Amino acid sequence: MQRILNYINGEYLEPVSRGYLEGYNPALGSVYSEVPDSDERDVELAVKAAEEAFEQWSNFTQEQRSDILLRIAQGLEARMEEFALAETNDQGKPLWLSRAMDIPRAVSNLKFYANAALNLNGEFHKTDNHIFNYTLRSPIGVVGCISPWNLPLYLFTWKITPALAMGNCVIAKPSEITPMTASMLGEVCSAAGLPKGVLNIIHGLGTKVGSAITAHAKIKAISFTGGTKTGAEISRIAAPMFKKMSLELGGKNPNIIFSDCDFEKTVKISAAAAFTNQGEICLCGSRIFVQETIYEKFKISFIEEVKKRTVSDPLIQSSKLGAIASKQHFEKILSYIELAKQEGGKILLGGEAVKLEGRCVDGWFIAPTIIEGLPYDCRVNQEEIFGPVVTLVPFTTEAEVLMMANSTPYGLACTIFTENLSKAHRVAAKIESGIVWINCWLERDLRTPFGGVKQSGVGREGGFEALKFFTEEKNVCVKI
Repeated sequence: MQRILNYINGEYLEPVSRGYLEGYNPALGSVYSEVPDSDERDVELAVKAAEEAFEQWSNFTQEQRSDILLRIAQGLEARMEEFALAETNDQGKPLWLSRAMDIPRAVSNLKFYANAALNLNGEFHKTDNHIFNYTLRSPIGVVGCISPWNLPLYLFTWKITPALAMGNCVIAKPSEITPMTASMLGEVCSAAGLPKGVLNIIHGLGTKVGSAITAHAKIKAISFTGGTKTGAEISRIAAPMFKKMSLELGGKNPNIIFSDCDFEKTVKISAAAAFTNQGEICLCGSRIFVQETIYEKFKISFIEEVKKRTVSDPLIQSSKLGAIASKQHFEKILSYIELAKQEGGKILLGGEAVKLEGRCVDGWFIAPTIIEGLPYDCRVNQEEIFGPVVTLVPFTTEAEVLMMANSTPYGLACTIFTENLSKAHRVAAKIESGIVWINCWLERDLRTPFGGVKQSGVGREGGFEALKFFTEEKNVCVKI
């Protein structure tokens, strides 16, 4: 049994309550760790530590802060295998995926923002011969970063690193479902020389820790990734306090396949877009719209491609889908599959829990599921499932598929497959989405803005957008 502790002022501390939550290995369906059941008292300790550290950290030169972040990246890289295994045991994803995507991306986040912060320039404008305007950026102070359970360290570092790079001190809350690698990161930060109090990691429930971070008067900004309902609650509390907010919320992403696509490539990418990380990525394409002239052909090929994506022990190299991250989420996904049947859907593949043998006999696994025959506006096609479940919907015209694709309250990502360049750009412009991929999926350049429209979020992360979010901008006008 592993006991996780809070990381406050550079030290690992028990929660004030001395209470702990059960941490599960989802592939085994059993408790393997104890997670602090923290509350507002732990947040208060962290805020005090962050306040005391802020003057020193904000007065470091940009080069000094960048050097420390690069040392953290090097320390994480040196423990790559240890972190990858911890991520898989905590979240359920295949170990090869943790090795190939999650931990390397966390390293990339640290390296990118360490270097990008050195190149964030202010503006300069000459109004006439006697008036000049320039901008200054200063750190906000103490900020809160709340990250989700699906890509634990990947998204934890995505949030804290730009905040730290710009001289802020951070109160960070990883998901209580997947806290292990965030906890381990504290060791790496201390070894890299990050001053005490600059990063504080508080574990526990969103209703206790997340709420306390959101409501604390001395935490000046909130960066949150998670569900839309939680984002709405954060807005309700933080907006009247005039806090800066960056909210990356839910998605119900369309995957639009036109008849003139590169067929074989489209089938393979669509399968990856649907089922990578058990479909537990906010960017997964869960509504697959296929032009009717190739619908039957695509359906047959897609089913055959998805059959190759085996569900198995995530420690096995051949595993393509691992375990669902929690029992609660496992049951939620299965309930949506039952709802699809009630709404008239036909299960083409999967549609059931998978019972493995051996060490994973009690784990939470669901077969990759393909459903057809559902109307575009039914609940299964409108509500976020966030699992290995996709629907196939035929369409005739460009106008029809745009209407269906834009019909949900979400607008995070969209993928379009066509070899017609004019059509690709035309549809991309009309899709209500913060991100559009054309003939590809999950290709990410860290310099580009990331975020959604409608109920998929407020603000943008990524690139210089994130660095700017964690600063206050000041215009200085000089008349000579």
